[in-house]
Amino acid sequence: MDFLLPDRLDDALDALAARPGTLPVAGGTDVMVRLSRGRERPPAAVDLTRIPCLARWEREAGVVRLGAAVPYTRLADELAGPLPGLAAAARTVGSRQIRNRGTVGGALGTAWAAGDVHPMLLALGAEVELVSARGARRVPVREFYTGPGRTVRAPDELIRAVRVPEAEGPQSYAKAGRRGALVVATCSFAAALWPSRGTVGTGIGGAADTPLPALEAERFVAGELAGRRLWQSLEPLPDGVLTRFGELAAAAVSPADDVRGSAAYRRHAVAVLARRALGWVWDDYRADARAKEETCA
Repeated sequence: MDFLLPDRLDDALDALAARPGTLPVAGGTDVMVRLSRGRERPPAAVDLTRIPCLARWEREAGVVRLGAAVPYTRLADELAGPLPGLAAAARTVGSRQIRNRGTVGGALGTAWAAGDVHPMLLALGAEVELVSARGARRVPVREFYTGPGRTVRAPDELIRAVRVPEAEGPQSYAKAGRRGALVVATCSFAAALWPSRGTVGTGIGGAADTPLPALEAERFVAGELAGRRLWQSLEPLPDGVLTRFGELAAAAVSPADDVRGSAAYRRHAVAVLARRALGWVWDDYRADARAKEETCA
């Protein structure tokens, strides 16, 4: 297998176009495991770590454009302000060594349903930038995953960046697993409040073939928040609303039994995580709003 070391993005794209099956590698935390176990035998691999534009992030007009090769450690350390939920999810990824190497771009390329950053990207309404020698395009992350380990990315395309709207309300990420650290999620749930839209974004990981949003739960809670005028009153969410939100989140998944948990456990855990995550972000929003009112007074 040839190992290519381009310094320019165009050279990497030319290599992908010229040699079908060439494998992009950034952190390599998943790819190198697959290669070492003989699961893949690509004709060549192209190292992306020498391409400067992939290792940068920038903020513009309320959006963070996160280069595909920015590691989780930098995401957690440098972007906790504008992207608190994504930074929190990044902190739960593996060990410090894995976080130093692993990237959001790599997670998207692998598209593993249990990956920690996928639910938060769904809840935030992120967009994936894909680029090839043929041109560039953007794909909403909710349209990106097509099946187990599969995405809309064409073989000659690279994930160049992820565009993520900056937070305008509290965000939360929680996962269930066998232990509290260095754990692969049995299932996970993300929630993000968008007060200007009157909505709550969601994302579920590890409980279906692909990461997915809880669409019915989103529609339900948006209606409840508006219908009960909770955005204006800042009252607590009724227990019935939290319970129903969890039930609808659990109804969205189609889990399987495996060594990390049964399908029944995953459904139950999704309902619990969803209920808790919604309660946390709403309580944080109420506290922040009341603090602002007191400051202005």
